[in-house]
Parts: sequence; structure tokens; C-alpha cells
Amino acid sequence: MRWQVHSEEPLYKDQWLDIRVADVELPNGRHLDHRIIRTAPGAGVVVTDDERRVLLIWRHRFITDSWGWEIPIGKIEEGEEPITAAAREVEEETGWRPGPLRPLLYTQPTNGLSDSAHHIFRADGATYIGPPTEEWEAERIEWVPLADIRRLIDKRDIVSGTSMAALLYTLTDL
Repeated sequence: MRWQVHSEEPLYKDQWLDIRVADVELPNGRHLDHRIIRTAPGAGVVVTDDERRVLLIWRHRFITDSWGWEIPIGKIEEGEEPITAAAREVEEETGWRPGPLRPLLYTQPTNGLSDSAHHIFRADGATYIGPPTEEWEAERIEWVPLADIRRLIDKRDIVSGTSMAALLYTLTDL
């Protein structure tokens, strides 16, 4: 059932996206043009505290015109290690410096369309260092009780696939 890729041609490229079309051959011999979105990998963190809360940002996503809670996550810069990017993203987006990070999970949230890869870490605790440097990332930054996560998912207040996977994984790890 492995698809064979015969070629890939660029359609559009900028600093964030590399959109391509691939000539793929299905196992039955049929060819089709398949669109691919190539992106830089991302890194994020599930930060929890001693009160069984998680540090989340409440933000608007204009593409889907929706609001939701998300973990801090962002692009891994060229030459940057995922763990370094994850810590940086927490500080930039929340103003909190996470405690020591350990790997939590790796996910490819849209692998039928994109090569997007997310490296998610876990931190037990964080220290407040000041306002976020990227204040446009979130309307609110809050410590949300982990006990509320399932209810927030059911209400569609958590819809980001990576955030949802990371938070649900964290709940199984408690």
C-alpha cells in the first residue's frame, strides 16, 4: 500500500510555507497530483504546577475564526534545538520561564497534507519573569485546572490538535 513519489514541483514558497505538487503513483498504478505543505518544525510545552493546573493561552485563530485554549508552541528556528525553542516559546508567549523540560510527545498533526512536526515537552512549574514579549499571541494567559481539560474539549474551547493531544496525554501521565 506504499505510494510511490515520482516528482515534486514547487507551487509557492515564502518564509513559512513551501507548497508543492507531487506526482504520486497509487498501489493500483493510478497517478494523481497531490498537494503538499512543507513547514519548519514546531516545539511547545505543557507546563503544570503543584496545584494540578496547566499554563494555557486563550487566542483567536483567524483562519477558522475561532477562539480556544492552546499550549505555548511555535516555530523551531534554523539551527535551534527543539527543547530550546520550546522554552523560548513559553517565555515569549506567556512571560513564564518553564522549569526543566522533558520530552512528552512527538506528533505530525496533518500528515496527510503536511510534513509539519511538533516536538512537545513537559515542565513541572515555571517562574514568572514579566509580560510576554509577543503580547499579540494571546488575549489571556491563565493557569487552568487539569480537571477542566475534558470539559473544555467537550465545549470546543480546546480544538487545536497538537494542544489537545498534548493535554490528553498529560492527563494519562498523572
